[in-house]
Amino acid sequence: MISAEGSSSISLFVPETYDMFWSLVVLVVLAVFFFVFFMPRFQKIFDERARRIEGNMEKAEKASQEAEAAKQKYEDQLKNARVEASKIRDNARAEATNIIADARSRAESEAKQISDKAQKSIESQQRQALVALKGEVGSLATALAGKILDTQLQSSAVQDSMIDSMISNMEGTGSAEGLKSQESR
Repeated sequence: MISAEGSSSISLFVPETYDMFWSLVVLVVLAVFFFVFFMPRFQKIFDERARRIEGNMEKAEKASQEAEAAKQKYEDQLKNARVEASKIRDNARAEATNIIADARSRAESEAKQISDKAQKSIESQQRQALVALKGEVGSLATALAGKILDTQLQSSAVQDSMIDSMISNMEGTGSAEGLKSQESR
């Protein structure tokens, strides 16, 4: 009983042959319709998406390369700017050194000129003082000689010769004393 019942219960689930045939025909028609009409459209959509994705990937790769080139260009410009800044700094230092040296040499030459002028002025004043001193000493010497001799020297030639000899004697002793005083300094 189980076998008769078992085969009838299975036959409930197994369709008849004509149902399977017509189901297979409908399935084949639907498959052909699907592959003929829908698959090309799906394939076209998939291909379009793949092209867009590939295009975007190419654009991204190109943008990446451009960014890398721009970065390299920026780094080169930065490097060149640093080198040029270094050159400018070095030139400025050299120019400052030249300016300082030039100012120093001008100051030294001006100081030498001032010193030379002062020396000339001192020498001129010394000569003037010597001339004035000679005149004063001469008149004092004549007055003194007159008092000593108790007479006035009559001849101006005698007065001049006497004054000149006294001055030359004073210059000889004065220059020796001047040398001694300069050596002691």
